[in-house]
Amino acid sequence: MAIVGSEATVATTVSVSQSTVLSATDLQKSYDGRPALRGLSFTLEAGRVLGFLGPNGAGKTTAIRILTTIIEADSGHFEVAGVSSRYPEQIRRRIGVLPESQGYPGQVTGLEYLAYYARHYGWSTSEAKEYSLALLQEVGMQKRANSLIGTYSRGMRQRLGIARALVNNPVVAFLDEPTLGLDPKGQQELLEMVRRIARERNAGVILCSHLLSEIEGVCDDVVILSWGQVAAKGSMTEVAGQAQRNGVRIHVPSPSADQAQRILEAIPDVKVTGNGAAPGRLQVEFVNGARPNTREDDGLYNGILEALIGAKIPILGFEGQGSRLQDVFLRLTQEEIQ
Repeated sequence: MAIVGSEATVATTVSVSQSTVLSATDLQKSYDGRPALRGLSFTLEAGRVLGFLGPNGAGKTTAIRILTTIIEADSGHFEVAGVSSRYPEQIRRRIGVLPESQGYPGQVTGLEYLAYYARHYGWSTSEAKEYSLALLQEVGMQKRANSLIGTYSRGMRQRLGIARALVNNPVVAFLDEPTLGLDPKGQQELLEMVRRIARERNAGVILCSHLLSEIEGVCDDVVILSWGQVAAKGSMTEVAGQAQRNGVRIHVPSPSADQAQRILEAIPDVKVTGNGAAPGRLQVEFVNGARPNTREDDGLYNGILEALIGAKIPILGFEGQGSRLQDVFLRLTQEEIQ
């Protein structure tokens, strides 16, 4: 079966690679003269999951509303599967959206709900039912196909919402806070499903989330916004490299903090930048090009541990810094504010 609907060939404004499913160029938007988005540019490849991050007021909502054709940009443009944003109706045929807050009719079944939307995309009644059953199976909801939506849990409704976003077989799916309100097990299952859908359908997925750990766990790429501007973008590895801050957080008993600081500052290529604001918690940075996550400098961590252990200072916590998305996010957004 195939989705019914004739679509005219559309001229594009920018040449994109065959695997690029979304390309945004210099998108800008202001409200009453106040910039909300300042030159957003990025690309999304087929089969990849892109995390959209930023503190409140960073421009994420404005960007998503533009990319899903809810509002228009003041300037700039974007393309979905080669279709220019000058043709919003055709863009809508190529995208799927799971909003953060979506209402569901409680007195219809999941199957009836999906079939209703499938018929809007040209399926016959029998085809719509068959296709909807396939979608429910894809999101792990086939056993509840004939149950009323009013009996669904939060996680079931989120799965149904993702199935709804896939009804038109989109090349790009926008998922806004898909794990909101789910327990850890439900979050993990849903995120694994999102990654699988992107791979199996060869579709691009934009995942908006406030949980940095889930972005780090499922996304291939990331865009970090701050004050309407792109603070960082690229693959997870590339973004971590853009804001690499090699160091380690060390927690020792408060009475031992001053002694620990003196010991650490005597180690070459080590600088202690934190002690006092949070007694017992030391922020250590590696200077002069030292990188403890490389083989030649691997002894830095061992040297720190040996020095503290040799002085009989208890180590309550020891956490490498710079390789986690949270470290990158906090540093980049803080620098934008300063």
